[in-house]
Amino acid sequence: MPHIDLPTGVRLSYLDPNPQGHQAVLLIHGLGSAGELWQRQFPDLTAAGFRPLAPDIRGFGQSSYPGHWGIPEVLADLKALLDALGIARAHVVGLSMGGVLAQQFALEYPERLDRLVLVSTFARLRPGSLREWLVSLFRLVQVFTVGPEAQAKTLPGEIFPEDEEARLMLQKHIRQADPRAYRAAMIALGPLDNSGRLGEIQAPTLVVTGLADTIVPQKNQAELAQKIPHSRWLRIPGAGHGLIATHIEAFNPALVAFLEGREEAPKSETPR
Repeated sequence: MPHIDLPTGVRLSYLDPNPQGHQAVLLIHGLGSAGELWQRQFPDLTAAGFRPLAPDIRGFGQSSYPGHWGIPEVLADLKALLDALGIARAHVVGLSMGGVLAQQFALEYPERLDRLVLVSTFARLRPGSLREWLVSLFRLVQVFTVGPEAQAKTLPGEIFPEDEEARLMLQKHIRQADPRAYRAAMIALGPLDNSGRLGEIQAPTLVVTGLADTIVPQKNQAELAQKIPHSRWLRIPGAGHGLIATHIEAFNPALVAFLEGREEAPKSETPR
């Protein structure tokens, strides 16, 4: 797996399966995962002539942890990676935590962004029910007491209940993650609230929601489609949080069509 030493002090590992592609698609993984989880998108993006670029965020996968983790630092890493590879602009696609980072990238570096895709993600993750509060608290306690290993035993089964290959891959990724980065990421995501700034995102945006997602409530994902001005909302029946692995037959064609700006990309179903 290639890696690059960035000016930010991180040795960043990344997957770059089609470096000759005509336009880069920066793929940002979720909490505990790594760029490898996007591999089921690589063939379709490459066939369409794109350059998929899937880094391991600092402290996750095979990327180093330099002793601190914050959203501004991660954004600086991503920008530095594009700079190092000579990429002026890219499409940005983010899953879950990666979707939060993608939103922040769109807000901080709009001149580096073409189109934005937000999958199974949120602008703010504030539980709306007692059950959601309890689940969030339980996960936080697990990570700070037992460590990410506890998440490796439970979370992959919830995200990929019927996909053993993806489940085992996520287990591997969680066990690779630096526990300090995992904890710091959870702390950074908890209070984050982008809801008041979503109207500033001017890039064409595709919001993708699995209607069977048990990790991020649908109302949190609906907020993205409601408040981002040039957004479309694709809702996939039966799909859970990890739809990029489990529902590629629905997700991949929609992703490619949207990035190409074709009319068959899903139209907005946003409730206004």
